[in-house]
Amino acid sequence: MNYDLIIIGAGPAGLTAGIYARSRKLKTLILEAGNAGGQLVSLYPDKGIENYPGCVLTQAEKLAKRMITHALSMGCELHENEMALDILEKDSRLLVVTDKGSYESKAVIIAVGIGLFKPKKLGIPGEDQFENKGVYYKIPHKESLVDKRVLFVGGGNSALEMALIASEVAETYIVHRRNEFRADEGIVEKVKRSKIITILNAELEEIRGDQTVNGVTIKIGNDQRMNLDVDVVVINIGYIPDLKDIQRWNVELEDNLIRVDTAMRTSRPGVFACGDVVTYSGKYKQIITACGEAATAANSAYKYIMKPYWS
Repeated sequence: MNYDLIIIGAGPAGLTAGIYARSRKLKTLILEAGNAGGQLVSLYPDKGIENYPGCVLTQAEKLAKRMITHALSMGCELHENEMALDILEKDSRLLVVTDKGSYESKAVIIAVGIGLFKPKKLGIPGEDQFENKGVYYKIPHKESLVDKRVLFVGGGNSALEMALIASEVAETYIVHRRNEFRADEGIVEKVKRSKIITILNAELEEIRGDQTVNGVTIKIGNDQRMNLDVDVVVINIGYIPDLKDIQRWNVELEDNLIRVDTAMRTSRPGVFACGDVVTYSGKYKQIITACGEAATAANSAYKYIMKPYWS
């Protein structure tokens, strides 16, 4: 099957690239190794998004679904659960090889986000023993937390936003190893105004339970310890990206991310990239940033393919 453009990844960046490519009437295929929507669906479906222009407050999953609907309405072809394995040369075109087939294209946009990923772990007693038995790395559905005692570990936006969601229905705690949170000031203010109990300069030392979690031990400062009865522990200290596939796609990398120029061009002709997978000076990882990069990548791909007189 031949296309003008193949986009690898169906998160916000990939979907936006598809929308802009179709506005240029490029025959466009989007390949997604899992389910479309990216991190908005796989990691933070209940997360409240309030810094995306035009959306005062919306759930991450709802925002993702609107993006998917928009891309499909523009005429993008979307293949979910199909993993791109390689990008090869074939005559004057590119050949994208997947675990289900191969497709020819005039250009490719890589928008795989942080790729396949796994959560960072604390490595403490009880963590592995009670995984999915009270220990989680993303927030369970809010309905399952009603009247529970929930403890979050982390100090970034995601951990605090998850805690705010849980605090609507549960007794909620946050443990963070530093004296102040690294989350955005607006989110920190919301936490301070909420009923969430924050325990700073502290580390989770042990998770206890019988069949499921029923308590934790927290180390505060250098020598103080506190036992706390909880039902759920949500650990959100980051994710380890698995981007090994891009290492064989013959594009220049920096710190395992794809280096691009201001036009979102990679070091390989006809291959562009956008979203969390790319790096450049001043990179700021946000949904809106990924979407802006995607618009640029799609326009650059159009100019590469069509070579309009004005480019």
